[in-house]
Amino acid sequence: MRSIWNGAISFGLVSIPIKLVNATENHSVSFRQIHAADGGRIRYRKVCELEEKEVAQAEIGKAYEDADGSMIPITDEDLASLPLPTAKTIEIVAFVPASEIDPLQMDAAYYLSANGVPAAKPYTLLREALKRSRRVAIAKFALRGRERLGMLRVVDDVIAMHGLLWPDEIRRPEDVAPQSDVTVREAELDLADALMDTLGEVDLESLHDDYREAVEAMIAAKAEGGGALAAAPAEREGGKVIDLMAALESSVRAAQEARGEGAGEEAQVTPIKGRRSAATPKEPGTKKSTSTARKTAARKTAAKSTSTTAKSTSTAAGKSTAKKSAARSAEKSASSESSATKKSAAKKTAPRKRSSA
Repeated sequence: MRSIWNGAISFGLVSIPIKLVNATENHSVSFRQIHAADGGRIRYRKVCELEEKEVAQAEIGKAYEDADGSMIPITDEDLASLPLPTAKTIEIVAFVPASEIDPLQMDAAYYLSANGVPAAKPYTLLREALKRSRRVAIAKFALRGRERLGMLRVVDDVIAMHGLLWPDEIRRPEDVAPQSDVTVREAELDLADALMDTLGEVDLESLHDDYREAVEAMIAAKAEGGGALAAAPAEREGGKVIDLMAALESSVRAAQEARGEGAGEEAQVTPIKGRRSAATPKEPGTKKSTSTARKTAARKTAAKSTSTTAKSTSTAAGKSTAKKSAARSAEKSASSESSATKKSAAKKTAPRKRSSA
């Protein structure tokens, strides 16, 4: 990576030669201005207002515009002669916990690279001291014609520096918060917490710029002679939130479905006006009312009860008939045995009378 600034870190009496390189890069798709009628390139030319002619970059200098509109020329030598100790030095002024830095102050980010072999030892010393202390260093440095505030911290095995805005460059959030008094219920906070828990964490490496990819795809299609890509479906127009609780509940369900949760749960179907599913009972006022259904159910129950009673009666009658039949059979058997006994006795008596005669 190409360095944009060379200097040193001032750590007490220790000086660490370093190179400053950009830690970030811009991947936005840039466009040129053209003449819409013929596609000709539109360029900006630097023209001197007094001579009304274009001026080369080597002939352009700096100036400060005074209140009356007059220009006060400022040269690079003028700026270099300023008694500014941070012109070529990142001067550490304090070490503080990272939590004391307001993210609103964060500006551009840079990597600090040790410049040369002799700088390796003090560079490593500062890096390890920052790691062990779990603090960040607050420093002042000069870059691009102005003195800036910076924060040094360790990223992997490299010292990184974040440019910080000066405290007086942060605007006060006046008249930004809602002016009306709003009361938030505990139930609404609970649903908001549930939504945050459902959304959970995200791997920042998985996030990407969808808009840039769409622009690049469109440019590639037009470069190959094709037309514009199919228009994306129009987004729904935002409206006022009528029921905050319902919106939160719907958001929780949508987040759960997006994360694949609740797959085994029974889905709740909202009936569509004018339609009725087979499982949905008819509402009062239709051909079969609720009372009619109840009467029909009662009749079915009575019929079942009557059938059960008939079966029970039939079974009891059958048992009684069987008992009577058995009794009759027993009487007949006893009568037969008695007749046979009488006949046998009569036969024995008859021969005796004959013998006597």
